[in-house]
Amino acid sequence: MSEPYHDYFGDFGGRYVAEVLRTPLDLLEAEFAAVLEDDGFRADFDRIAAQFIGRPTPLLFAENTTRALGGAQVYVKLEGLAHTGAHKINNAVGQVLLAKRMGKRRIIAETGAGQHGVATAAVCAKLGMPCRVYMGEVDIRRQKPNVFWMQMYGAEVVSVTSGSRTLKDAVNEALRDWAASFADTHYVIGSALGPSPYPDMVREFQSVVGRETERQIADAGIDVAALVACVGGGSNAIGFFAPWLERESPRLVGVEAGGTSDEVGAHAARMGGLGVPGIVQGYKSLFLLDDDGQVQPTHSISAGLDYPGIGPQLAALGQSGRVEFRRARDQEALAAVKHFASREGVVFALESAHGGAAALDIARELPSDKAVVVNMSGRGDKDLFIMAGELDRASWKEFLLSEGGRL
Repeated sequence: MSEPYHDYFGDFGGRYVAEVLRTPLDLLEAEFAAVLEDDGFRADFDRIAAQFIGRPTPLLFAENTTRALGGAQVYVKLEGLAHTGAHKINNAVGQVLLAKRMGKRRIIAETGAGQHGVATAAVCAKLGMPCRVYMGEVDIRRQKPNVFWMQMYGAEVVSVTSGSRTLKDAVNEALRDWAASFADTHYVIGSALGPSPYPDMVREFQSVVGRETERQIADAGIDVAALVACVGGGSNAIGFFAPWLERESPRLVGVEAGGTSDEVGAHAARMGGLGVPGIVQGYKSLFLLDDDGQVQPTHSISAGLDYPGIGPQLAALGQSGRVEFRRARDQEALAAVKHFASREGVVFALESAHGGAAALDIARELPSDKAVVVNMSGRGDKDLFIMAGELDRASWKEFLLSEGGRL
């Protein structure tokens, strides 16, 4: 582990927190810098990654999709095959190991789609740490399966009923907890955002995805024209893109939640002029803010992309042009889920399906000797209730009513 870390990425990043959190963040930054040079820490991470996470995850050639599109070859990084069903567990392992090294006795986390919460709860169970997860009331309702699994792993799930009752508000509650308990508590932020050094820590622990993909591309001998990943806060994208950030190619494409329209409250897209610079939850980046600087409501069919800000490094990379951003609408994400399920036998999470939708469009535009790689950052088990309701509402409603009668 040897990536540099920064307080700022261009104009974005920093550490805008109350005085009470400055000392714990200073200590965390120093410990993070130390583990980057610690072969023992790296060995522990690699051992758990192999034995518990199940790394490396495969790089799948989507042969049927490639043939149907008639354009570039399409490959899928199957990060959804990692233990607990998504990339989130890579960062959870890194941060909980770091917390144990620092002598912390308690872990807290926030979650939106629930995958970060499930991953953190599982890692805490494995490493013997008590865990509390803050989750918005709205997200608890639409991601009930993940709430069940967090509790099965022994975590306490706290319903957040303030504000929009989604990821933004879960982060706020977790920060309040940490401010009052940092002496023995570590806050595992799940995305590449928040006050420094969190954006660097999350990128570093998630860069295992990009490093694996780089090796797999070389082994397969493919000419990759574009790498594609969905972007909420940005943890899967920045980890997936990490080896190529300082290179001119391939294209790096981040895909945001286009929701149902570009109207206020109907999407969660910050790039392309919709977001404005602001300071929220301890860091400076691009956010969806109104004229008074208040956070606007957001919408996405995917809970993990339903967030008003974007990680500061991705905001800077978007401004520089190194990462290009697109939007996928809710219905395009659903169509991508159906496409990859019916043609490749893999079910994308709704977050990842935003990237899948863009990858299909990009592949159509490129010649057959090029390749597009999309990161399936999570699998769609957690979205069963949402997708079944959207794609098979009548029979699914009948099933739920019949099951309700048994309870």
